[in-house]
Amino acid sequence: MATLKKGDTAPTFSLTDQDGNDVNLLEFKGEKVLLYFYPKADTSGCTKQACSVRDARQDLRDLGIAVLGISPDGMDAQKKFDMKHTLAFPLLSDPHHKVAELYGAWGEKKMYGKSFMGIIRSSFLIDEAGKIMEGWYKIKPENTVPEALKVLQSFH
Repeated sequence: MATLKKGDTAPTFSLTDQDGNDVNLLEFKGEKVLLYFYPKADTSGCTKQACSVRDARQDLRDLGIAVLGISPDGMDAQKKFDMKHTLAFPLLSDPHHKVAELYGAWGEKKMYGKSFMGIIRSSFLIDEAGKIMEGWYKIKPENTVPEALKVLQSFH
């Protein structure tokens, strides 16, 4: 599994969001992006993570940060997740996990003694030039926003 490090160029992508819009990472050149990968919409950990991002949305916006969430879920599942929790940021559908693989967020996981392939909960802070400011693999849902804010505060 390839992993991204600080200073690496963030792999570009174009995926469909919960409203059927194509979202391309290149559209965010000139602003920072908090990009996070989550395993499955509307499960407990993913809900905790998405709601913490939603609750910090104004703080993130004030710091000039756009937020993008990515999972293998289809557009309909993403839309239900968004509406149920009033997330109001793009949730991107990566059903064949191609983007997750580019970011090293797809790999072997173990649960109940069984191994399987799946999303490794990860988040990345990408700068205005499209470079990785920091990346976190196997991040806890509740740490996505605090870890990103810590990195940003170190620049001010």
